[in-house]
Amino acid sequence: MAILENIDARGMRHCETTALGVLLKHAGLALSEPMLFGLGSGLSFIYWDAKGMDLPLLGGRVKPFQLTKNLATTLGLGLSVAETTSARKAWHNVAAAIDSGRPVGLQLDSFHLDYFTTKVHFGGHVVAMYGYDDEHAYLVDTDQQGGAVRTTLGNLALARSERGPMAAKNRSFTITGPPALSWQAGIVPAIRSCATAFLAAPIANLGHRGIEKAAGQVRKWMSRTDDPQRHLPHAALLMERGGTGGALFRNLYRDFLGECAEHVASGEIRTGHRLYGEAAALWTDVAALIAKAGETGAAAYLDQAGDLLLDLSHLERDAMLTLSRV
Repeated sequence: MAILENIDARGMRHCETTALGVLLKHAGLALSEPMLFGLGSGLSFIYWDAKGMDLPLLGGRVKPFQLTKNLATTLGLGLSVAETTSARKAWHNVAAAIDSGRPVGLQLDSFHLDYFTTKVHFGGHVVAMYGYDDEHAYLVDTDQQGGAVRTTLGNLALARSERGPMAAKNRSFTITGPPALSWQAGIVPAIRSCATAFLAAPIANLGHRGIEKAAGQVRKWMSRTDDPQRHLPHAALLMERGGTGGALFRNLYRDFLGECAEHVASGEIRTGHRLYGEAAALWTDVAALIAKAGETGAAAYLDQAGDLLLDLSHLERDAMLTLSRV
């Protein structure tokens, strides 16, 4: 049994930033969730469609764990990552870190976690683990999932070893800080990096081109699903609450830019802050229209959502062009 003390177990809005907040604060650096997200160049967009999906996924952030790697690079953090197919070694990697006094980040499939009320497979979920006893692992998850939570050791092992899209092989990671953490120096490089990646997306499913593609495809969603009354409102809920392309990540990036403007004198940052405020509001409108289409069966709402998405593709392109000049 080992349970670390002095752990801030308050959940944030997004899983990976929640875990990073726990690990970084333990390493001596307390940052807001928007700052963690922005310094990790977390904003992105992907229109992801695959066989067997009820509806395509509108992804509003970089792929799982990329945010963590970006943040470590930007801030000069020590990032130690372990992956293995061995359940025994996977547990040793985690227990050894906690026994030595360090909380651990885990990437796993949320389907197997005891406290999750919505049982869907998602292999890109991230939590912080700060203790264990003979039966349970003690975790920090998002505020929506309860913040300080626990799951059985058996279910934790299942969650960590699950296979499928976005899954990792029992991935665990720890973070250590450099001797002097000057995070403000990372603001401009992080903004430029995020803007460059968003504007130079190599395929039409990504970045502002991905939003433009979504604008055309969302109009067809009524005929795409055999149960629009269920699937369309669920897609809208994911967008708003899960952040898979909705306002959540745009709100975080807007707030990040607002905080940056307090540390860096830049007209481009102030303009980007304003434009992402507009974008976040429009994403909320898109989600509401998609939900209404499902509730009423009226495809016209999907056409309206498509029009707003086209506006968003132009708005976010302009915002990122501005931010690329910071």
